[in-house]
Amino acid sequence: MIEFEPGETEDLTFEEKIFGGAVPKQYFPAVEKGLRESMQKGVLAGYPVVNLKATLLDGKYHDVDSSEMAFKIAASLAYKEGMKQASPVLLEPICRVEVLVPDSYMGDIIGDLNKRRGRVLGMNPHSGGLQQVVAEVPQAEMFRYATDLRSITQGRGSYTMQFERYEEAPPNIAEKVIAEAAREDSGEE
Repeated sequence: MIEFEPGETEDLTFEEKIFGGAVPKQYFPAVEKGLRESMQKGVLAGYPVVNLKATLLDGKYHDVDSSEMAFKIAASLAYKEGMKQASPVLLEPICRVEVLVPDSYMGDIIGDLNKRRGRVLGMNPHSGGLQQVVAEVPQAEMFRYATDLRSITQGRGSYTMQFERYEEAPPNIAEKVIAEAAREDSGEE
């Protein structure tokens, strides 16, 4: 029996609380390995699972039938069953975006970042009549940004972008991604 709950770190946190030797210590690494391998493919859309804590609570050991492979497979099955019951959510990468533009384009840039589901965190004056706009924007909304920024500012804007964190994707976006993954799994493409 394995208990699953949200973890503190992006990586798997694995613990064991076995009493009375129901599972010998030498099989703990096999259980952890089975969980780590299973986490590479999430149950929603096939993306890796993050922030998971798993605690091994109980199991059955048999002198003849028990092996590392058996415990690894059992951990994988427990993962699949446990994740279905855990109400997992789809996360999306959020990036910190810093845009440097002439004053006259500020409104257009802020409007464009808002259309991209961005949150403007602040504006800072820069030398030479430029303004810096700092925002957090989902990475999925930034794929055509270089071209769009060039178009909006007539080539006078620049930006930098770096990964900030993962955040829960809005339900409408998550549904689209999950449906697309299901279509790919069934071979429809």
